[in-house]
Amino acid sequence: QVQLVESGGGLVQVGGSLRLSCAFSGRTFSSYAMGWFRQAPGKERWSVASISWSGGSAYYADSVKGRFTISRDNAKNTVYLQMNSLKPEDTAVYYCAAVERASIARSPASYDYWGQGTQVTVSS
Repeated sequence: QVQLVESGGGLVQVGGSLRLSCAFSGRTFSSYAMGWFRQAPGKERWSVASISWSGGSAYYADSVKGRFTISRDNAKNTVYLQMNSLKPEDTAVYYCAAVERASIARSPASYDYWGQGTQVTVSS
């Protein structure tokens, strides 16, 4: 069974940076595409960024392009989300997710495994 554990969330001021990490265990990490999603109170969960199993392809939501970077280290079984130039609207619970496939998956419905989430709060 795949387990995902996020870390790195917290409180940051506008314009600051955070790096989220998601530790993967239970299966072969390099066989899984990974994604980061976020959900604000009262809103749907949506895709922030996703990455293929090799790390060779990535997708970003328009609202985070140029500010966020998704990456993975298959030797460490970890996927990262580097978040720069943070804005108040980035405040949400951030989740990582995994699906056993090579290519990027954007829809939450495509993913089979989810972490517990980590809170990111951007204060103005």
